Amino acid sequence: MSTPSAERPPFRVPVGTAANPVLEQDVLARLLALGASEEFAVGDTLFRAGDDELDFFVMESGRVDIVREATADSPARVVAEWQAGEFLGELSMLTGQASLLTARIVEPSTVRRIPNAVFKQLMSNDGSLSETLLGAFRARRRLLMAAAGRTTQIFGTEGSAGAMALRRYAARMELPHRWNDVGTDRGRAALEASGHAELDLPIVVARDTVIAGATPLALAEAVGLAYRYRDGDEFDLVVVGAGPAGLAAGIYGASEGLSTLVLDALAPGGQAAASSRIENYLGFPAGVSGGEITELGLVQALKFGVRLSAPAEVTALAPSPGGHELTLAEGESIRAKAIVVATGARYRRLPLDRWADFEGGSIFFATTELEARTVAARPAVVVGGANSAGQAALYLAGLGSEVALVVRGPDIAAKMSAYLVDRVVSHERITVHPSSDVTALHGGDQLEAVTLTSSATGEREQLAAAALFCFVGAEPRASWLSGAAVDGSGFLLTDVDLPPGEPSTGRGPLPFETSIAGVFAAGDVRHGSMKRIAAAVGEGASAVASVHRALAAH
Repeated sequence: MSTPSAERPPFRVPVGTAANPVLEQDVLARLLALGASEEFAVGDTLFRAGDDELDFFVMESGRVDIVREATADSPARVVAEWQAGEFLGELSMLTGQASLLTARIVEPSTVRRIPNAVFKQLMSNDGSLSETLLGAFRARRRLLMAAAGRTTQIFGTEGSAGAMALRRYAARMELPHRWNDVGTDRGRAALEASGHAELDLPIVVARDTVIAGATPLALAEAVGLAYRYRDGDEFDLVVVGAGPAGLAAGIYGASEGLSTLVLDALAPGGQAAASSRIENYLGFPAGVSGGEITELGLVQALKFGVRLSAPAEVTALAPSPGGHELTLAEGESIRAKAIVVATGARYRRLPLDRWADFEGGSIFFATTELEARTVAARPAVVVGGANSAGQAALYLAGLGSEVALVVRGPDIAAKMSAYLVDRVVSHERITVHPSSDVTALHGGDQLEAVTLTSSATGEREQLAAAALFCFVGAEPRASWLSGAAVDGSGFLLTDVDLPPGEPSTGRGPLPFETSIAGVFAAGDVRHGSMKRIAAAVGEGASAVASVHRALAAH
């Protein structure tokens, strides 16, 4: 029987694939033992688009369609079908995101319902079963990205900083969406068909919600990914920052029994997510992108029950009975017994006229697929002399761009790993400009050229540039943490680097503890940290060991 409101799919998700694994009888029995059977008639729904905190469903008999509901410019569509012996769900089961789809019964069915809290406990405690379910959820999310892209639409212009911020957030959160460039005939037609052409760009259309002048936070609120206070919310551990150090702290905290919340002002990944290829990270001899590390770390954190919210910007920290109280930019307060600050550092902006005009549209601090698409094999300038700059130059050159690598010092080998230096200097599409600075930007709405000035000779030259990628210096993201001891550059001092008597606990500082008792720092935001992903992961894990010691002392 087909549903009258939705077009039937041309095929089912094949049995035995990653998205629809065959569950062995003993595995299926373990699942069924956790829930209770319920009977459903044709036309009943297990959940609807917009529902959150979904229970986990296993089909004992019958059949259910997963439907993308109709929108103003698109009819309802069946994107998957599940039947006896199969289970429902994808990554939103773990992220807490509101469901994008509706599950509608199309044959009389018996369904085993496993409560959400029981399911999450299962994911944390049953290693083999959680591995199977995680693999299926990730595969289904990839299918959903392709099949249900219209559940969330982003309208904007290519090169717009606001639109790029939305697209970057959606990509990092693996949010199924469709990008509509209204600078093209197709994108303009889609905007007109949506009936929202008169609104300010960028526009987000998410189910029944239309957001003009949209921001990542507004998008997160529309799809249920923003922080939502729950009665009685108080955490053993709140991690501020979801880069490698923050995700590691979250994973080790939650996996060792701490109720853990991870917050990030932008989206998971930190500076690591900006790296197109990392080849010196343990366990990845063929190299791995920062995006892949972020995706795997995020899924691992969710598996162990970490609550994650982004964007969620922390603006203040104050003491509270038994711990600390964090204040978010939107006004919410969060209480925690211990804090790990893993907010990292941001690359510095160059003090150039028109920098703000181009930033986000043709000046970037990352080289992912999104930014590379903007360049589209045209000339690019990369500024910086460390590994991030070398990786960016190689990535862009590999995609067909002529790349000018601008290095302030006389020798790129001073800060860049040897394996990257060798590849950069030998690449036919990369030209290294040592002892040079970008001193002027040129263009209309988008960057078109830059002026380089040699610090050695004073000579100037103008280079064509469709985009500039900046990887110079680093400023800690710690200004919100007032009262904490910092070094001359604003990086947080910890343990042996603290002034005598801080924190004033009478026990002496624990490893990674700041001058505020019970507040720890890990990764790039910490004074003396080694600016490498592996080191950040290690610091995040080690900071949690100190959290346990601090909590045990109370």
